[in-house]
Parts: sequence; C-alpha cells; structure tokens
Amino acid sequence: MKFSPVPLSHAAGKILGHNIAGPDGHRLLKKGKPLTDEDLTALIALGRDTVYVAELAPDDVGENDAARRVGHAIAGHHLQTIGPSAGRLNLHAETLGILRIDVDRLAQLNACEGLTIATLLTNTPVYPKTMVATVKIIPYALPEKTIRHAEMIAAESAPSLISIDMLTAHPVSMIFSGSPSLKDKLNADFAPLRARLETLGAHIAHTTYIPLEDEQDEGRLAETLCQHVGASVKLIVLAGETAIMDRDDIVPRAVARAGGMVEVVGVPVDPGNLLMLGYLHDIPIMGAPGCARSKKNNIVDWVLPRLLAGDRLARHDFISLGHGGLLEDTHQRPMPRGKLA
Repeated sequence: MKFSPVPLSHAAGKILGHNIAGPDGHRLLKKGKPLTDEDLTALIALGRDTVYVAELAPDDVGENDAARRVGHAIAGHHLQTIGPSAGRLNLHAETLGILRIDVDRLAQLNACEGLTIATLLTNTPVYPKTMVATVKIIPYALPEKTIRHAEMIAAESAPSLISIDMLTAHPVSMIFSGSPSLKDKLNADFAPLRARLETLGAHIAHTTYIPLEDEQDEGRLAETLCQHVGASVKLIVLAGETAIMDRDDIVPRAVARAGGMVEVVGVPVDPGNLLMLGYLHDIPIMGAPGCARSKKNNIVDWVLPRLLAGDRLARHDFISLGHGGLLEDTHQRPMPRGKLA
C-alpha cells in the first residue's frame, strides 16, 4: 500500500487518508472513504489542490477483510466475533468461563507490521458478552503475505490462540474455623468469599464449622477434609478467624495429616500474602487470607477462577505474581500496610 499526497486531479477512487473539516468546523469528509468526483469538488471549494490518500497494491488486503481473517484465525471456542468496521474486529465471550491466551503467539502476531491485537489478561474470568480481545489493522490495508503469516502463526499449534474454558456449577465445600463464639460472625464476614464462588458458577454444597485450638481439632479438620473430598467436591475453601501463619500451622498440618500436600503458604500478592494452597487426592484446598472478607480485588480473585477451571497450581505459578501484586489495600485487615509504625 502506498500512502502519500497526490494532486486532486489524480485522487478519484483513492482512499482518503485523513478526516477533513468543512468551513463550519464539522467533518466534511471521513477518512477511509474512496474519493468521488463530488468529494473532489468539495475539496476544490476548500481551496485544496492536493490530498493525502492510500493506494492499494494488487496483493493488498483491505483493512476490514484483514481484520476479519485475523480475528477468525485466532478465535477459539466460546467466542463470538463482532465486526469488522474501520479495520477493527472484536471478540466477545459467549459463556461464563476462564479466558485462555497463548501469550507467546500473541506477541508473534503483534510483531507483524500494521497488525495489533489487544486482549484481557490470560486466566481472567469472563462473562457472556464480555469483550476479551480486539483486532485493529493500523493502515488501510495489509499485504496478503502478512495476513497469511498471521494465519500461519494462529494455526501452528493447539489449542486456539484465544479461547474460553467454560465454568460449570461445581460443588464446593466451605470450612470455617476459629473461636466457638465467632461462628456466626465468621459466616457473615466471609459473605464476599461466598459471593465470589457463586458468581463463578460454583455451588456451595457443604458448610462446616470447626474450632481450631489444639491437636484434637487438627485431627477433626483432617477427618473433615477426607469426608468432603469423599463427597466429590471440586474445591475446599477454609476461612478462619486467623489466617495461616506458617507451614506448621494447624491447617497445613491437618492437610498433611489427611494425606495431602501443601503447595504454597504465603504468596507475593498484597492483600493476600497469607494464602495457602494444598491438595488432597487432586482436590484443591485453599486457605483463604483475611482479605477474602473484602469485596476489593485481591489474590482470591486470581486463584479461585483457575481452581474452578481445573488448573493444577503449584508454587511456581505464584512466584511471578509479585510483579503487579501490590493491590489496593482493604480496611478489613487488622493492620493496614499504610499504618506501619
């Protein structure tokens, strides 16, 4: 494609490069339109003798066709394409699910001159009609070879470059722990955590309360974990009066006592440092930090969707979260980080 100024006498049929305003300051001609004889007459009346235009080469693909081809090449299951218009095509979610992006292939596509694709972060929970990505062709056309190269990148491996894994109504267990006098208060305090689970399509199948004060309670928790795993839940969430403070704290010890393993105690995200994640017979057990009481975005919002989608998370999945892991503080925590002595 050639983009350059040309005399009005040679501009007919070529693509107008820029918007042009009339004497009243309102737009007279819109960029991207093929110039007609009437348009040229209007330009002459403005005192113009040249105009910037785009001229497509024989092997060029117009911006809308280019956006359509790239969009359809990258879109996987549970996605709807909207457009194209003005070189843009959007991808919208068709269902509740987890957005999956092949980040490496996305970078390869964005390295193609004139082609841009912006997306939400991979592993983001999405809802029907959520826009998850937008394809924008920068010039008015791209060479056929560029589009074919982009299509080749999109098709070079499975799964699709952009797709959605659907979330279904999996059963989840919630186990509350703390002083016996706080049983009802804990249930109320962690209502935002319950709401998060339900918003993600989970069904709270079991709710249990266990005071965790001594080794006997540790044993009871271990037995309860085994019972809930036997009830075929998808996830077990523990929420307590006090967050888990150590790998040898009561909850991690109970997970190990039940025959499970603890992947991580403490993560580089704040609020959310005191999260614990373990597994018992491949069923994830999440020890919720105190910030799960808050409606504000915190580590729980990053972890729950992936666990419900069936992702097996390990310690290495959390290590890189420190970059960008400093989130807005919550007033629910007993010692806000901004009030250090």
